Amino acid sequence: MRKVAESVCWVGAVDWDRRLFDSLVPLPDGTTYNAYLVEGSEKTALIDAVDPDMVDTLLGHLDGVEKLDYVISQHAEQDHSGTIALVLDLYPEATVVTNAKAKSMLMDLLLIPEDKFIVVGDGETLSLGDKTLTFILTPWVHWPETMSTYLAEDKILFSGDFFGSHIATSDLFVRDQGRVLEAAKRYFGEIMMPFRTIIAKNLEKLSPYDIRMIAPSHGQIYDSPGWIVDAYKDWVSGVAHNLVALPFVSMHGSTRLMVDHLAAALSERDVRVELFNLAVTDIGKLAMSLVDAGSIVLGTPTVLVGPHPMAAYAAFLANALRPKAKYLSIVGSYGWGGKTVETLAGMIPNLKVEVLDPVLCKGLPSDDTYGALDRLADAIAAKHKESGFQG
Repeated sequence: MRKVAESVCWVGAVDWDRRLFDSLVPLPDGTTYNAYLVEGSEKTALIDAVDPDMVDTLLGHLDGVEKLDYVISQHAEQDHSGTIALVLDLYPEATVVTNAKAKSMLMDLLLIPEDKFIVVGDGETLSLGDKTLTFILTPWVHWPETMSTYLAEDKILFSGDFFGSHIATSDLFVRDQGRVLEAAKRYFGEIMMPFRTIIAKNLEKLSPYDIRMIAPSHGQIYDSPGWIVDAYKDWVSGVAHNLVALPFVSMHGSTRLMVDHLAAALSERDVRVELFNLAVTDIGKLAMSLVDAGSIVLGTPTVLVGPHPMAAYAAFLANALRPKAKYLSIVGSYGWGGKTVETLAGMIPNLKVEVLDPVLCKGLPSDDTYGALDRLADAIAAKHKESGFQG
């Protein structure tokens, strides 16, 4: 156990070795599964649990806790709920406190019997004696049942995946703000960005509460939380940055020549650009760039009359994450023909973007190709200026 506040302890687990989440999301810095024990004068509550692989760590923290009245489940995903049934075996008198949607999911995912639940609604409270928990429904952060819990006496928001970051560290509280900001942005880009309009409403929902500390389910505790709240406000806003995200793949160098020329041309026009070679890139870095980018340019050679599979994956990813970008274009080389532009354009129905004239060339780029890339850079720079994107 590690003390968070008076009679509030962290009882979670640090997963130093995990490198992939959901067989999909890269974890270069590992992660934590945060659980919190709140001991009131009359009742004791455990807020969330840990991933099943770390159950021994959680049960070790709880060793010596004689009585547990409530297990608060803020999110049914198994990295936070997967050990709840084992906790209930250890404390058979405990009941699971959650909302109606989460109850249904937990019954399906963990086979917890229905009579073990107390269902709470938005704004309802639960007294532990001298400590009071208020439940705030924050749906789609990032599942439909997610909620947060506010401890009024200590002004702590237990936020679930809201404001989370994947970092394995011995620090309980944020000590390296730059590192945590990058990790939180990666987390937002990979997991939260598709729901940013709903998250914006959930941010507003938190505004009446006097929050002195945010204790998320992943990452470190924010004992000065203003900066991460401000970061989220920027990330969920509809205002993009003067930035081009340029994921690309090149088989024989022609597309790479085009990408390098376009990147230089954009820089000359005071447009920031970030390149991502899809053959080697950390896809989480691309997701972070998409959080801010005003434009996306895909660079791809033609393979079997269509885009390279890695470029198709980047288009699929962007379509799934639904970034705030307003403009999109495609550049690339082909050998004899194909339908690269048509295929990629058909893969992004979720993106509300204006498609700028693509630049394709046969074989190596020529002077005419480079001229077309310069005109594309001109168009992007002008669009960014007209749109008032952030510097």
